[in-house]
Amino acid sequence: MQFIVTAHDGENMLEKRMAVRPRHLEGMAKLGSHIVVAGGILDENGKPKGSVLVLEFDSRDALDAYLAAEPYVLEHVWEKIEVEAMNVVIVGGEKVGK
Repeated sequence: MQFIVTAHDGENMLEKRMAVRPRHLEGMAKLGSHIVVAGGILDENGKPKGSVLVLEFDSRDALDAYLAAEPYVLEHVWEKIEVEAMNVVIVGGEKVGK
């Protein structure tokens, strides 16, 4: 199952986000093939203000377990998190799903 995770930072979180970022990236590296695509949402000045992740897990429970240990969640950088199921069909111009 693939999921779109849209996470919006709380107000005035840029400094904290940048301090926590190395731990976040370390955790993302451990996810490996669970990541379809991941990146930051940028404000009008090109500064990060949130994240969008497309992740693949066997279940929503498995995704929720990842989120429970995510440094941006633990450190309250992400204020609002939305999760939606997704059917990934094309990645990098190549058809991968139905």
